[in-house]
Amino acid sequence: MTQKTSVVTPQRFSQGLEYRDYIKGIKVNKDLFEQYYQTVQLSPMDVEFFRRGARQEGGPAKVLVLGEDWCPDVYRGMPVIARVAEASGIEMKVFPRDQHLDIMSEFLNQGQFQSIPTFVFYTKDQKYLAHFIERPATATKDMADMRAKLAEELKGKPEEEVRAETRKRMTARYPVYQQWTIEALKEMLKPFVK
Repeated sequence: MTQKTSVVTPQRFSQGLEYRDYIKGIKVNKDLFEQYYQTVQLSPMDVEFFRRGARQEGGPAKVLVLGEDWCPDVYRGMPVIARVAEASGIEMKVFPRDQHLDIMSEFLNQGQFQSIPTFVFYTKDQKYLAHFIERPATATKDMADMRAKLAEELKGKPEEEVRAETRKRMTARYPVYQQWTIEALKEMLKPFVK
């Protein structure tokens, strides 16, 4: 977080959407949100870590989520944090990014990109603890490697065809996303492990 005074006051946080209310209102990818929500596999250790933290003074008791329904990283990642929140008692509120750019501006990726999902952890009394942006480093590397391979393989093809093939192959890699979920949880836990 780059500024000392946040636009996310306790009152503003309380105005966010519950996960299920967010899902009811989205226009696209409900099936993918539901698929990832149903298949998230949390380890008992991860659940207990967050549960214990949510009860501790100064622990992660709230999480704010910025996202949009069209984004693959969001429909893969938001269900993970929703399951963590449910299992541990963390209060979760969702804010559609494009309607809350003032919040997004506090948590820009590398100080310039409006990357989503963004998960912002707070204490019970709304003190900022940490945030996680977009996807784990492993996923970013895997995706870059795949895009480079596809770019070479599909050299000379129209851009639209390349994008469609990329989407198709990424979707076929669903089992890899389970590993990315584990990596994402590890990265989210990092700031809280002493």
